[in-house]
Amino acid sequence: MIKKMDEKYQDITTYKIGEVAKRADVNKETVRYYEQRELIPKPDRRRSGYRIFTQRHIDQITFLKRAQQLGFTLTEIKELLDLRLDENTTCSKIKEEAQQKYQDVSKKIHDLQRIQETLTNLIDCCSEDRPIGDCPILEALEGKNETGKQLRK
Repeated sequence: MIKKMDEKYQDITTYKIGEVAKRADVNKETVRYYEQRELIPKPDRRRSGYRIFTQRHIDQITFLKRAQQLGFTLTEIKELLDLRLDENTTCSKIKEEAQQKYQDVSKKIHDLQRIQETLTNLIDCCSEDRPIGDCPILEALEGKNETGKQLRK
């Protein structure tokens, strides 16, 4: 078994977890978490118990980080990875996933713009010399004025 393991990695550069983390620009706990979530292939282990990582692991972690930067959740990324492994998947299925993410992001942007507008209005109608009991910002958060009623929608 040990000899076969040595032969398996004979011409392959292997890494310990710290080196993988460094090369992928994450911390070791992230690598462990991705392994636990089955987002990266389960690495073999040396006799000493150390995991045997390869460039494939580093590439996969880099893929995960890029997908996260585009707003994909780890669950969505797992779905993308599963689709990638499915020989029957076409690019159109991946495109559907990207279009859904685009719609989600567009909705979030719209919601953030609405929040920004509401905050701007609240800030503009606040007179700093009013007593705290007449503060329009607090009234809105308490739902006591028209803006506050709009926040509940």
